[in-house]
Amino acid sequence: MRSSVTDVLPQSVRRSLVKLGTDISTARRKRQTTTRMMAERLGVSRSTYLRVEKGDPTVSMGAYAMALFVLGFGDPLGDLVDARRDQQGLLLDEQRLPRRVRVKSEPTAL
Repeated sequence: MRSSVTDVLPQSVRRSLVKLGTDISTARRKRQTTTRMMAERLGVSRSTYLRVEKGDPTVSMGAYAMALFVLGFGDPLGDLVDARRDQQGLLLDEQRLPRRVRVKSEPTAL
């Protein structure tokens, strides 16, 4: 049974996931680590880990994050959508700024 995620996934996102999986596989092989060792370190089955290396979109994000961590890439997902790097969000914030600022007068004390 195919997931609905697979049905609606844009091609560019699919290609990115496949590249991520390929890059994880390359990094693992450079470190001379077997797929069985990686699966054990991630706490997943070997078949699930092999799906990570294929870029399967139905594998949990946690498995991808853990694979990156185990390979020594730290926490790259933590800064992926950092508000300080969100150019579109910063532009929208700027567009929402008021044109004028008015100070409300305080009630007079009697």
